[in-house]
Amino acid sequence: MSDHGFHVHGPHDHELEHAAQHGGADSFTGRVAVMTAILATIGALFSYMGGATQANAGLFKNNAAIKKTEASNQWNYYQSKSSKQNMAELAIVLVADDKKPQYQQEVERYKKEKAEIKVAAEKLEADSTEWDKQSDAQLHLHHRWAQATTALQISIALAAIALLTRRTWLGFGVLGVAGLGLALGGMAMAHL
Repeated sequence: MSDHGFHVHGPHDHELEHAAQHGGADSFTGRVAVMTAILATIGALFSYMGGATQANAGLFKNNAAIKKTEASNQWNYYQSKSSKQNMAELAIVLVADDKKPQYQQEVERYKKEKAEIKVAAEKLEADSTEWDKQSDAQLHLHHRWAQATTALQISIALAAIALLTRRTWLGFGVLGVAGLGLALGGMAMAHL
């Protein structure tokens, strides 16, 4: 309601007010009102879960990108060690025999360091892949929650139409679409 006494409300609200002012609501109006309130509550919970899974998907995708960058850094480090190893191997060929053992030790050191760096880079790549999988799973759940929420919103709209037209057969449509929404929500809860 605004400061000037003017307010706008939906047809569903009008029907409820009308029923309350004229001797109480009939059983059809009451059932539709209760069903709509329940569906709206469940829809709000489904919507929250959809938002949470979407946020998780983004967070997990970000973690995957961070791990991928760290892996790339490790591979660059590996490449720099390879270059130094190549230089030491070239030096073995070019230097006097008395200096060759020193460069051979460097070659062995670089080989060992590269092996450790490679293990770290591969682990980071595996971590990145795992974060990607988790992100994809969360995104799938987000879509399932969004489908469930949409079905419940459609059932609420059908309930308003049923209430306005006083068509009891539309109530079955409301229940059918609401059932679909609840089934989709159940699938999301079960991570399907």
